[in-house]
Amino acid sequence: MSATIAAGVANVSDVLARLRADREFMRDVCDWQRAPARPARFADFPAALDPRLREALKRRGIEQLYTHQAQAIAATLRGEHVVVVANAAGGKSLCFHAPILNALLRDPNARALCLFPTKALSQDQLSNLSSFVAHLSSSGDGLMKDERSKIIHTYDGDTPQAKRAEIRRDARVIITNADMLHIGILPHHTRWAAFFKHLRYVVIDEMHAYRGIFGSHVANVIRRLKRLCAFYGSNPVFILASATIANPRAHAERLIEAPVTLVDDDGSPHGERNVIIVNPPLTDPQFGLRRSADFVARDIAARFIAEGLQTICFARSRNTAEILLAYLRDMRLGVGSRESACPTSHSPLPIHGYRGGYLPEERRAIEQGLREGSVRGVVATNALELGIDIGALDACVMLGYPGSIASFWQQAGRAGRRRGASVAVMVATPDPLDQYLAAHPQYLFQQSPEHARIAPDNLGVLAAHVACATFELPFARGERFGSVRVDELLDALAEEGDVHASGVGALPLFRGADDSQPATRYTWVGESYPADRVSLRGAGERVSIVDEQGNLIGETERHTAPARVHPGAIYLHQAQTYLVTELDWEMGRAVVRRVDADYYTQASAVSEVMVLREFDRLEPAQSPAGNCAPASGEIEVTTTVGRYRQVQFNTHRTLGWGDVDLPSQKLLTTGYWFAIPEAICKQLEKEGIIGLPNDYGPNWEQQRQAARARDGYRCAICGKPESPHQQHHVHHRRPFRSFGYVRGENDFYLQANDLDNLMTVCPSCHAKIETAEPVNQALSGLCYLLGNLAPLFVMCDPSDIAATFDTASPHTHLPTITLYELVPGGTGLADELMAHHVELMKMAAQRVQECPCEHGCPSCVGPVDPAMETHGRNLKKDVARLIALIR
Repeated sequence: MSATIAAGVANVSDVLARLRADREFMRDVCDWQRAPARPARFADFPAALDPRLREALKRRGIEQLYTHQAQAIAATLRGEHVVVVANAAGGKSLCFHAPILNALLRDPNARALCLFPTKALSQDQLSNLSSFVAHLSSSGDGLMKDERSKIIHTYDGDTPQAKRAEIRRDARVIITNADMLHIGILPHHTRWAAFFKHLRYVVIDEMHAYRGIFGSHVANVIRRLKRLCAFYGSNPVFILASATIANPRAHAERLIEAPVTLVDDDGSPHGERNVIIVNPPLTDPQFGLRRSADFVARDIAARFIAEGLQTICFARSRNTAEILLAYLRDMRLGVGSRESACPTSHSPLPIHGYRGGYLPEERRAIEQGLREGSVRGVVATNALELGIDIGALDACVMLGYPGSIASFWQQAGRAGRRRGASVAVMVATPDPLDQYLAAHPQYLFQQSPEHARIAPDNLGVLAAHVACATFELPFARGERFGSVRVDELLDALAEEGDVHASGVGALPLFRGADDSQPATRYTWVGESYPADRVSLRGAGERVSIVDEQGNLIGETERHTAPARVHPGAIYLHQAQTYLVTELDWEMGRAVVRRVDADYYTQASAVSEVMVLREFDRLEPAQSPAGNCAPASGEIEVTTTVGRYRQVQFNTHRTLGWGDVDLPSQKLLTTGYWFAIPEAICKQLEKEGIIGLPNDYGPNWEQQRQAARARDGYRCAICGKPESPHQQHHVHHRRPFRSFGYVRGENDFYLQANDLDNLMTVCPSCHAKIETAEPVNQALSGLCYLLGNLAPLFVMCDPSDIAATFDTASPHTHLPTITLYELVPGGTGLADELMAHHVELMKMAAQRVQECPCEHGCPSCVGPVDPAMETHGRNLKKDVARLIALIR
């Protein structure tokens, strides 16, 4: 039976004082940082700003501008592209509102295009900008008084078809998103001719969100936009706004391919800020188990809400957000008064969820309730991390590290008034990344934010948008697409039949085309609509996930489908578990059924890395062993998923295993790798930590094939036939090593490889009957650890990076660990990771040393195979020894 908690009204300072006096709470606090209040710094209105706009600003209570606002507006009015960086709630919106309205006041034909990453943010900006226009209209000069309802519009997937023609005709400011620009505006540019002809400003808000593969796509959408603007005779000024990242100017210039003025002199004020890092207490030190981070976050949020603090909770997934919301609602936090001697509980306080998938009207109502104060708590995904106006909240609770330092400060900044104190609490989950930060909280407070990386010239991404651009307007030979020559791509499209290449003997179609080349034009003649098949959030084909009634549940990339949605996998979606019953590889569709499962599945994949081209190599790390020389380059990864294990949610114990029979997947991407030197390998092999590949002798391949044929290509244990995608293994009944074969010294391989000593086994049975020590688990554990820690150095999701090892790499001929991007072609993350190799290895060593478990756990080196203990090995110690020798 859930308790009812009486809520009162208290200021943040009182709540913080009680927290500091609470011994149980302080026991779990890893760090508590306090930033004092900061006063505002002001500047005068730029002289070029229209007097009518200055008056409208004053009517809105803005007598002066913050320093960054004045600098950004002045630079924009001079015609410079600008990127402005300021804290959350720092008034960045005015940096583009003012120039846009200034242009509308002075030029009746001026147009502006505003891009926001979410529909919710678009609606929020529509409200703010419309309110600004209303103040202009009330000035008595008649400007836009009767037309203001037609001036500013959102144009996205929710816009009714019946209104779209009117919006295209009348709107002077279009608020949309990159997806709609890509698929709904640029391909239909002839309907927008007047808009593009008079386009003065393009706004790209929340610029830091455009990174990785999504940002690479958006950069190409901007290339297409600029190409159309040039065709219609306009040259708009770009205004970009961003949270704090390490490379705002470079990232902005990469996005729009033009010089950009950086404005980062943030003059906005803020009250006292308190940031607290909490690590749940250990419940089982032997296995490294801690109290559920969900419960700890719930209790802290419930306490804040009950104390009268308006609170936002951030969760990393829709699943977790819904679960945390259910926990909080179950506590029935009541309304009470601390002024009364006997607090009374009335109706439960309003606590809502907020994430993608909610209806637009639901989200708008929640946003309004937060601004007005009627909603006292909200549990959200990162959908509320961006700059939607939800008022000034008192407290923020983050369930887990949000994935980047930039996102951490964005979420923490959601709490905090311009006057008065605020508090943000991050509760660490069991993930290695969170546990590292709990042990080293100074990393969060002292490390600069990450670099945002994009790769607009990624071949797959570039080719897709060249096709889209050709559909929109013909290309002249020699014409650049942004900064890139694309003649070869156009020739390839022509060979495929989607583009017609013709000699026109005319002047170049565009300024900037090379008229010394043959006057050849490329025109789209394909029947398909290219933009319709290009997703801005992926590269390559995808697999749809549907329930048994055919309803779409989700999607995943084709190259990751064997590991994520193989038959028997548990697929998690919106706090529910689904069992994958079928994967139709040809149709690209996985079928799932809703089940109640207390476990998740973890695929066991074998990846083979082939280095195609080496880009760069670092000098060997400075250490007593002299060890590894990390390198980066273009690689082909062939991944075969052979088995999966069922892992219990709470205990992380392995409940069972299953087999996977799917074709291997090839991924062309970028990665960085490091090899373990031969001398260290011999030492590790001597200690039983790694096992180097056997040299099975010159007749091994012949004997292996003979054994499979003799056994009818079936497993000798379970009778399972070979798959067309994967050959069975051939196992030595008596271990090969025991024969003592040494190449060039004896021929003992003949006896070892005798057919009577060989048997054909499927991968699953091979793992069960293997009698040798479970070597190479240490390499696997280090891969797990490095893959989880790597996102500390790059702005990406953990699912964007993978790590694998090879006991004898074809490139290095040594045991080699490779970290690579799960994006075809890569986006530059591998180079960034290689540059931080020494720091990454140091962090790995610290995590293993500091984790309180005995043998290894998901918070350090991953779930431990029971075979390790059976054979007397300690995975945690083996990984620690491996790191110590190769650092």
